[in-house]
Amino acid sequence: MTSADRRRVVITGMGVVSPFGLSPDELWSGLVAARSAVGPIGLFCTDGLPLHHGAEARAFTGEIDNFGALESETKKAIRKGLKVMCRESQMAVAAAQRALHDCGLPPAARVPERFGCVFGSDYMLTLPEDFTAGVAACRSETSDFEFDRWAADGMPLLNPLWLLKYLPNMPASHIAIYNDLRGPSNSLTVREASGHAAVAEATMTIQRGAADVMLAGATGTRVHPMKTVHALQSEQVALGPGEPTTWSRPFDRLRQGMVLGEGAAVLVLEELAHARKRGATIHGEVLGYASRHVADRLNIGRRREALASALRRALEMAALPAGRPGHVHAFGLGTVGSDRDEAAAFEETLGAGSGVPVVAAKANVGNLGAAAGLSECVASLRALRHGTLFPLLNHHEPDPECPIRPATAGDEAGGSFVSLSVTPQGQAGAVVIGTAE
Repeated sequence: MTSADRRRVVITGMGVVSPFGLSPDELWSGLVAARSAVGPIGLFCTDGLPLHHGAEARAFTGEIDNFGALESETKKAIRKGLKVMCRESQMAVAAAQRALHDCGLPPAARVPERFGCVFGSDYMLTLPEDFTAGVAACRSETSDFEFDRWAADGMPLLNPLWLLKYLPNMPASHIAIYNDLRGPSNSLTVREASGHAAVAEATMTIQRGAADVMLAGATGTRVHPMKTVHALQSEQVALGPGEPTTWSRPFDRLRQGMVLGEGAAVLVLEELAHARKRGATIHGEVLGYASRHVADRLNIGRRREALASALRRALEMAALPAGRPGHVHAFGLGTVGSDRDEAAAFEETLGAGSGVPVVAAKANVGNLGAAAGLSECVASLRALRHGTLFPLLNHHEPDPECPIRPATAGDEAGGSFVSLSVTPQGQAGAVVIGTAE
């Protein structure tokens, strides 16, 4: 299929659960006001940990009202299903229902076989309290855990539906079932690159004619008792000093690591003629996409090469004027190594001193895990709508190793942007989105 024959794919719905709230407008308001969503962690006890602050989605409580406007039967089904959803799955469903409402395509007007779902997630980990009672029942008088008692005394105390809460394919399953989406479906677990990979697969599904509408989303968290410990053990996490709202400093010379966050984001993708025929509001168009994985022989990720390759291919596909986007929504993790590699990828693909303004929402809301890339796409789509960018928060001292052009308040957003993601294992994603003409 040539580019001239390819079906055009536009964005007709958006939904988000973020540390700034439960809507794209709340996310945008927090970013444009240069606020930070970082605060004390309240989801679990941090006693004994060196980290006590993160960017929680505090507005998301798991109550049914968090899921937006719902038809009565859908509301009943979701309320019933909450007990078999972990927090990540709940946020995923909430963002999806909000995106479906935003797209303005009611259930009666959908063709189920032509409407699919691709959803990304992090690896999902159980909460310690899921096993507490069972473990306690298997302890000896000296508090030693007796393994041979687990089958008889411990297992019966586990919730029989426990496993269903933590399977990474459950967000897509729940969403498809609640909304009768019978088209192509898939679940991706590529850490922070999951959201961009979901958009790429959903777009290709529409382009090859297998669906007319696809829901592409991702959900993730780093604010979790087990995942927080994992991050502290394996990655550079900001711990201070100073005010926690200043800890996330993408590309700044004094950056000390990433801030942990949580959230979910969903885009409704639709074939252009299908969207126009029903008079849908079009937020943007997917112009290019790419996924890459580059690692050395020891399987250590080579992030610069992966990012540069994904960015180059996505821009080639997009065929933008002058080959450059209006702005770059950087991955902007805030770690010394990741930011350095990303800046080098910009220089390699866009050219030294390109002058393309760079934004990074992680400065405001931290790393939302798998949800990061798509929530950042939502933010940049809002920037396209308003015509201006939000400032790159906490970027005060330029780093010679990161020669980027940080966005400032009032900078023009341009007519397009590229959003990037990369994992420590060298899996990278890039998506180019522009205004639909």
